[in-house]
Amino acid sequence: MCMINLLYLAVLYVSVIIHYIIKQGRPMTTGHVFIATSLDGFVARSDHSLDWLMARDDGDEDQGYEAFIAEMDGLIMGRASYETVLGFGDWPYAKPVVVLSRSLTQADLPDALQGKITISSATPEQAMADRAEQGWRKAYVDGGQVVQSFLRAGLIAEMTITTIPVLIGEGRPLFGLLDRDIELELCESRAFACGYVQTRYKIRP
Repeated sequence: MCMINLLYLAVLYVSVIIHYIIKQGRPMTTGHVFIATSLDGFVARSDHSLDWLMARDDGDEDQGYEAFIAEMDGLIMGRASYETVLGFGDWPYAKPVVVLSRSLTQADLPDALQGKITISSATPEQAMADRAEQGWRKAYVDGGQVVQSFLRAGLIAEMTITTIPVLIGEGRPLFGLLDRDIELELCESRAFACGYVQTRYKIRP
């Protein structure tokens, strides 16, 4: 009996080691941000309203969103962003979406969105590990609180921030408290005729 137990433990140990090696060889999923902020650094009003953004006329200029989303394998967002997008009417995303929430469950999703959205209570680290298991290489990370938590966890590789020429005074900030400085590398900055300024940064290791 002892020999059988030892054999079982040896097999289990080997399987764990093999799984670890395989995971080590799998590319990590990297987080990418594409987001708009007011000039004073807010991504939404305190009630999550985007009226200050939606009412603006951008002149139908190509601001790079379609090219950006084409490179992503899916999206990760928080509950507030999910509920805001849900209020737009038709669900705009063809790619899979993960909503991080400790209060929502899969049963809370509308029938039309079953199979398109996964509700998860995972930490940022576990959420990205789960996406890597599913073969995601790049994840579009959206929403102020989610972006902040992924930054603190070191899971964001690149950020594209479009600054809208408006001051709204208060709201939901894009950035929050950090436990260390995060160094950025400027990759590109461009201005649009509508007055928007878009800046792309890489996160330095």
